[in-house]
Amino acid sequence: MSEKLGVADYPLAEKRPDLVKGKGGKPLAAITLDAVNRGEVSMNDLSITAEALMRQAQVAREAGRATLAANFERAGELCDVPQDEIMRIYELLRPGRARDKGPLLEAAKTLRETYGAERMAAFVEEAAAVYERRGLFRFRF
Repeated sequence: MSEKLGVADYPLAEKRPDLVKGKGGKPLAAITLDAVNRGEVSMNDLSITAEALMRQAQVAREAGRATLAANFERAGELCDVPQDEIMRIYELLRPGRARDKGPLLEAAKTLRETYGAERMAAFVEEAAAVYERRGLFRFRF
């Protein structure tokens, strides 16, 4: 992803469909209703890629929307994390679900070391620090 994108490229699917591909590598133009009916399109073809999310982040940053860009970047890191692992960490991030910061720090370590998701690991570590400061580890049910 070396090409510089800007606000004029948004939305990518309309302005730069040549850059949009699913996880299976199928270009956006190949994903049609006819192709679906013929069984030529799989769920993998419909799944977003880290590359697409990083491109969206680049456009958001160019538009002056740094927070949105950071969200896209974190989402891009999650593309290759299994759904059950994402849901496990999501559950831990709900206030009152973890009894202390240990499980969140372990989740951050897994994100970083197993999936290379540095931004997400830092996000979870930040959440652990905030939850500790605010007393959100107390079991609330």
